[in-house]
Amino acid sequence: MASQGTDKTPAEQISRMIDELNDWRGEKIAKLRALVLAADPEISEEWKWGSPTWTRNGLLCSASAFRDHVKLNFHKGASLPDPKGLFNAGLEAKVTRAIDWGQDDPIDEAGVKSLVKAAVALNLSN
Repeated sequence: MASQGTDKTPAEQISRMIDELNDWRGEKIAKLRALVLAADPEISEEWKWGSPTWTRNGLLCSASAFRDHVKLNFHKGASLPDPKGLFNAGLEAKVTRAIDWGQDDPIDEAGVKSLVKAAVALNLSN
């Protein structure tokens, strides 16, 4: 289904964003996209707030690119277990939590997938 105001699907908009970044930020978002989608086959891609957003029975997470970092924001992150201590941004927020990566910061692939799976489980429990 095409997003409001465009003839492109959310997946096409996300791919376009990644292509247009054309640097390390696009590579990181592409990697995060793959990890999120691999965590659960029923996750849907959406384009909200000008950002890639993933849902399953509600919002899971969204990605954003900034000049010096990439952010993966978990919309109910404050309610998720984070045994690896991956959340490093938005720690004071009441509901959300995020992970920020700079250009040279590695992505803990197993940790990200675990957080996405926990977010799915939380959404399905409500």
